[in-house]
Amino acid sequence: MKNWTKFELAWLGVFTLVNIYLFFAWGDSLLGLISSLTGMLCVVLVAKGKISNYYFGIVQTGTYAYISYTYGLYGEAMLNGLFYFPLQFVGIYLWNKNKVDQSTTGEDVKVKTLTKIQWIQLIVIAVITSVLYAYFLHLIGGQQVRIDSVAVVLSIIAQILMIKRYAEQWVLWIVVNGLSIVLWAITLLQSGGNDWSMLVMWTAFLVNSIYGYVNWIKMSKEQDDVGGLMESESKLILEG
Repeated sequence: MKNWTKFELAWLGVFTLVNIYLFFAWGDSLLGLISSLTGMLCVVLVAKGKISNYYFGIVQTGTYAYISYTYGLYGEAMLNGLFYFPLQFVGIYLWNKNKVDQSTTGEDVKVKTLTKIQWIQLIVIAVITSVLYAYFLHLIGGQQVRIDSVAVVLSIIAQILMIKRYAEQWVLWIVVNGLSIVLWAITLLQSGGNDWSMLVMWTAFLVNSIYGYVNWIKMSKEQDDVGGLMESESKLILEG
């Protein structure tokens, strides 16, 4: 557990214990427990900038896609099964290509940030796509199509920003996780389902996404400082 903070260990420990309690006390499904635990390991490793997050992501996206399908959350099922799952392998490849040689915080990759123009483009694309996808989900008989649509579209954009190593991915994950908590709470109450570990998982994701944003901004600044220092040293060597 090298380079793990007290917050990371406490966050992981608390939500793991809650999930295990729900599994035994409320009769949650084993698949739900596996999905929730691997999901939490995945997101905390993303927040730390660790490539190993994708290995847990492979398990989580596959199991979560199946669970979502059984509850009629077709947007979530398609997002995870057709997009997230294959993108885990893309992420492994791209992050391995962009490793940092040295780091003071233990992350594996170089962090980037969006420009104002990129933010505007992102918002326009998100709004238009959310409206169109909600209409599609309505046509195929999906449940909670508006929330499902926005969550799915923002998740896709956030995942793309993630594999491209942009810190602003976390702003979108915060919104997505909040919407997903509402989505699963409504779905479980209306359906009488027992996969409450899904609600715990998304709550854990929300806490982690706030931490992830703070940590990635910190990582970006530290990497810029290190890069600037190395550039200055190189200039001194050349001038000398």
